[in-house]
Amino acid sequence: MGSVFSPYYAWAQRSGPADPENHCALNVALYSRPARRWAMTERGARHCSRDATRFDIGPSQLHWDGQSLRISIDEVALPLPRRIRGTVTVHPGQLFNFSTPLHPGGRHRWGPLAPSARVEVDLAEPGQRWSGSAYLDSNEGDEPIARAFTEWDWSRSQLPDGSTAVMYELEPGQPDERLLALCFRPDGRVEPFQAPPRQALPRTLWGLKRRMRSDGPVQVAQQLEDTPFYQRAVLHSGLLGCQVESFHESLSVPRLVSPVVQAMLPWRMPRRG
Repeated sequence: MGSVFSPYYAWAQRSGPADPENHCALNVALYSRPARRWAMTERGARHCSRDATRFDIGPSQLHWDGQSLRISIDEVALPLPRRIRGTVTVHPGQLFNFSTPLHPGGRHRWGPLAPSARVEVDLAEPGQRWSGSAYLDSNEGDEPIARAFTEWDWSRSQLPDGSTAVMYELEPGQPDERLLALCFRPDGRVEPFQAPPRQALPRTLWGLKRRMRSDGPVQVAQQLEDTPFYQRAVLHSGLLGCQVESFHESLSVPRLVSPVVQAMLPWRMPRRG
């Protein structure tokens, strides 16, 4: 809701505050081949509704039944129009009521809801059915992202004892850099830890800089997303004395808000008013 990646939301804010509920989307990314698909169609407020347990976004819905989050998907992938239809059910382990500022002024906040969870995927189109580990968090802000940040690196790693370690490195290498290194335990404890040294990673095909905190060398196991302003990858690295597999993301805000990128985004993110 009010996605920082939405060009329509950014354009609406040029003339003053815009209603985030008029810019909602369900982002679905499938990375397995040959069923690789990506959808993020933005819907206007008249196509969306929500209450304490349900969020309808066009033909797709999210529903919390008190025990699990059921995501009913009915979307069309781009750039080749192909259907994504089915359900994803997230079964949380320990739920967390934790939030921390990402910016000194507190205008941007992040917190995991279920850092260690189980997911069940049952898709009719494309035909996929599987289960595995999952992660669910929340980001929120009171202003456009470009007013507070230029870049960050984020990662989450599942530890052998069932804990999840998250590292958020904001403005790396700058005078106002900030590092969050937090471990979310299965019993509900949140513990800071000493992050290992920063390791440089190869730039992406789009030349995007990225970094990862690790006890030793880092291997890029799978490149999931590679765009002019954002990348997502699966990494193998060392953390807290363990060899871990991590999901890692990097964002360049100046690239995101550049006129060229903003003009490109509607090809991947259409809007249904």
